[in-house]
Amino acid sequence: MELTDLDRAKYVRQMMIPGFGEEAQRKLKNSSALVTRAGGLGGPTALWLACAGIGRLKVAHGGNLTYSNLNRQILMAADWVGKPRADKIRETLLRMNPDLDLTVIPEDAHEGNAAELVADVDIVCDCPPTFAERYALNAAIVARGIPMVEAAMNSMEGHLTVILPGQTPCLRCIYPEVSEWWSGTSFPVLGAVSGTVGSLAAVEAIKVLTGFGQPLAGQMLTFDTETQEFRKFKLARWPECPVCGHLQ
Repeated sequence: MELTDLDRAKYVRQMMIPGFGEEAQRKLKNSSALVTRAGGLGGPTALWLACAGIGRLKVAHGGNLTYSNLNRQILMAADWVGKPRADKIRETLLRMNPDLDLTVIPEDAHEGNAAELVADVDIVCDCPPTFAERYALNAAIVARGIPMVEAAMNSMEGHLTVILPGQTPCLRCIYPEVSEWWSGTSFPVLGAVSGTVGSLAAVEAIKVLTGFGQPLAGQMLTFDTETQEFRKFKLARWPECPVCGHLQ
């Protein structure tokens, strides 16, 4: 699909970025992404991909909205408590970009549906709160050979990397097993921190999809917003990884 006059009017400011231009915008329009989930972290990721003009977006997020979600889930609204989050995600994203080809699936990722979720997209933005979901998506993207932006946060800290199957470490290379300290879905969250990580995840996805800039492929960005310390370091593949070790 070529850019329309409306596209040029909407995205003129980002096409002004040196090296981005109409070519990157056209690639973005012809790209697709899966964001799972679209809460405090994935919500900003989905929103900024929609605002940037991605052509097709798939979002997977189940359950109903609770009051405890409202400090961070920017796609939601206070009058939506008790209702399905998927419906509000659809409404908010289409209000921002009515031209978006959007699919919202009212369920979370798991081993049984991960392969289907990633089957028709160009990139996955991995934003769930549990390692079970992350491991399922990691196995699915490695099997299909598509990139994944791995974004995570806890308390005041954020972590971000880009996984390219066969070229970079996969999630199981980085985290061979779940640490004993991990308590599951209940952990401290300051909404601005999860929003920061989610926004950076959208930037990485846009870079991978358009070929613009230098994605965090094989590198981990970590930061602590309590002290505003940022670090970036290289990651190594695990030759005996049960998920990607067979790839050359």
